[in-house]
Amino acid sequence: MGKQDDDFDQLIANLSAVLALADDGQSLGGGLQMPYAIDVAAIRNKTGLSQAAFARRIGVPVGTIRNWEQGRRSPQGPARILLALLDRNPRIVEETLGG
Repeated sequence: MGKQDDDFDQLIANLSAVLALADDGQSLGGGLQMPYAIDVAAIRNKTGLSQAAFARRIGVPVGTIRNWEQGRRSPQGPARILLALLDRNPRIVEETLGG
């Protein structure tokens, strides 16, 4: 495991903590709201990555990306927050973790 893996694990842990607050009905502060619908294909297209490269970038199997994009499944938990962040800034993963 390298520094990037540790940084990503910390990011996921922090996102999980935010979700735990939301699940408990606690305010996330500052009017933060979880996005309702997420267009994964549009977000991925903003990054300019293939499904496989996008999957590697966010740490999920490529089949998960396919399922999200084809509407068979919906992103849940920290993935929803990460995708919302990527929607606003398609380079956030590279800026945060390098690469």
